Amino acid sequence: MFLDTYRKQFFHFDVIKVKAEKSSDLIRKHSLMCKLLALKADDKNTDPEELIREIYKTTAQMKAILSNEQLLLTEQWVGAYKKVSNHSLRRIKKEVKMELIETTITEHYINQGKIEGKIEGKIEGEKIGKIRGQIETFENLCLQGILTKKQFEEFVSPLRMQLTLLLPGNGE
Repeated sequence: MFLDTYRKQFFHFDVIKVKAEKSSDLIRKHSLMCKLLALKADDKNTDPEELIREIYKTTAQMKAILSNEQLLLTEQWVGAYKKVSNHSLRRIKKEVKMELIETTITEHYINQGKIEGKIEGKIEGEKIGKIRGQIETFENLCLQGILTKKQFEEFVSPLRMQLTLLLPGNGE
């Protein structure tokens, strides 16, 4: 940033130049930033696919402590300096379970909706399964003569109502 009043640069930024012979040292370090810098280096002795796999593995391990913005920056960096096809990139992401890294805010909201939908669907499915299991248990007790038909209906009636509300197309 330059200020008009001083005609000088106000902030100073360090510039890091990564030479090809140094990139192998960066890759061996456990730092995500070092691996990202190594991707930018034009090292002919490095397998770019393996380097991207290492970047995504490290990102996956750190995912709990990285913010969405940091994940987005990592994804953008890889996108800018990748030396592999998009098909290979998608395959690597899938291998290391990092296919849900968002590259836009819209993708973030879409993926959050998918995740929340899966969780809600799983919980709802478990509830439906439990209710059906209870109904089946009462049916078996009735068939064995332990419950009368009237008792069976008293127990099962509220369960059927709950089930009706939980089944798709019947709620709210």
